[in-house]
Amino acid sequence: MPRALPPRCPLCWQPQRRGEMCSRCVQARPVFAGARTLYLYEGPVREAVRALKYNHLSALARPMGGMMAAYLETEALPVDVVAPVPLFGRRQRLRGYNQSALLAREAARLAGLPLAEGGLARRRDTPPQARSADAEERRRNVSGAFAAERHVVEGQRVLLIDDVMTTGATLDACAQALRQAGAVSVWALTFARED
Repeated sequence: MPRALPPRCPLCWQPQRRGEMCSRCVQARPVFAGARTLYLYEGPVREAVRALKYNHLSALARPMGGMMAAYLETEALPVDVVAPVPLFGRRQRLRGYNQSALLAREAARLAGLPLAEGGLARRRDTPPQARSADAEERRRNVSGAFAAERHVVEGQRVLLIDDVMTTGATLDACAQALRQAGAVSVWALTFARED
């Protein structure tokens, strides 16, 4: 399983020589305080994510979430609660579960962190990000698509969990909703990322 190891941009975790901030983050700094990823989205990692997401192999969330919890133990990100990236209700009913919620539940349990599962909601059905052509289209696609519950996240340092990061547009839109609802900071952790 190919690891997403440094040197990388300290904000979006995109490969970057000497660990400097990448040009995309310099031009448009993300709302989240930082994003981290365990693996590159290729080979067996890609197969595992796709099996979890599209082939109804929800049992994979347990070992994958365990790997995320182990990463949290070694990295000690400054977080108080865990929140999954939400799916729109119709899409979750079709899939039968939210893969990000399964990962978040397992990672939170093993890391000893509370789960703020209802703290973030997708209020608008958006096309899947995998179908979006570029970073700008992905940003437009998820702009304003999320809302956070103030009474759940206010004053909290939130760890946002998702399965895959590509441009970071979804994570940033979620972070914006969480910050608007009073979250002190938002960090993101994904199982994999496309480089």
